Amino acid sequence: MDSVSVTQAEVSAAAEDCEGNTDSFEKVTSKRSHKRKRDAAEVDMRPEESAAAAKRPQFPALSGAQLTGGSVEMRRVPVPAHRYTPLKENWMKIFTPIVEHLQLQVRFNLQTRNVEIKTCRETSDIGALTRAADFVKAFVLGFQVEDALALIRLDELFLETFDVTDVKPLKGDHLSRAIGRIAGKGGKTKFTIENVTKTRIVLADTKVHILGSFQNIKMARTAICNLILGSPPSKVYGNIRAVASRAAERF
Repeated sequence: MDSVSVTQAEVSAAAEDCEGNTDSFEKVTSKRSHKRKRDAAEVDMRPEESAAAAKRPQFPALSGAQLTGGSVEMRRVPVPAHRYTPLKENWMKIFTPIVEHLQLQVRFNLQTRNVEIKTCRETSDIGALTRAADFVKAFVLGFQVEDALALIRLDELFLETFDVTDVKPLKGDHLSRAIGRIAGKGGKTKFTIENVTKTRIVLADTKVHILGSFQNIKMARTAICNLILGSPPSKVYGNIRAVASRAAERF
C-alpha cells in the first residue's frame, strides 16, 4: 500500500512540475471509440445534410461554337484524277450524311480539285469535321461509300496506309508476285483476310489501305506482311484464324 501511494504521489508531482496544474489533463480515448462515434454520426445524418455535403459545382455543356471560339474551321481533301468519276456518281451519298447528320458545309472545288468541308453555326459536335474528312478520304482512297460511312457512325474505326516496299524492298516481278499473293486468285485471299479480321482492304498499286478497328487492323496488317515476306496463303489463313478465335474468346 505504501509503495503504491508513493508512486501516485511522485506521478502527481511530476505532472505539476511539467504543466503547473493537473486540471488541463484530458482523458485519451481510443481510436475505435472515435470511429464508432463517427459512424454513428454518419448514420444519424439527415438526407438533406448528406445531399448538401455531396453537392458539387455543375457546369453547363458548351456548344461547338463556344469550344472553337466562334472561328470557322475547314478541311481540304485532295481528289486524284482517277477518282473524279466515282466522286461525281456518288456525290449525293457523300453530301447527304455530311450536311444532314454532321451539320457541315461541303463542296468540290473545281479549280483546286479538293473536297472542302467547313463548319457553320449549326455544327454542334466539335469532332464532326474530323469524321467527315476521314469519310471523304476513305472514299477517295477506294473504299465503297457504305464502308466509308462507318467512320461517321462509329468512333473506334481507323484508316491505315502502308506501302508494300516498306515491308520488304522488292522490284520488278518480285513486287508483282507479292501484290498477287495479297490479292489471290480472283481476290480470294484479300476477301478471306477481310472476312476473318472484319476489316476492309484496298490494294492500289503498291499501296495497301486498311479500314477497321485498331485490333482488327493489327491482325490484317500482320497477315499481309507475312504474305509479302513469302509465307504461303494456307499458313497465313491458319494464323489469322487462330488469332481471331483467341480475340473472340477474350472479349
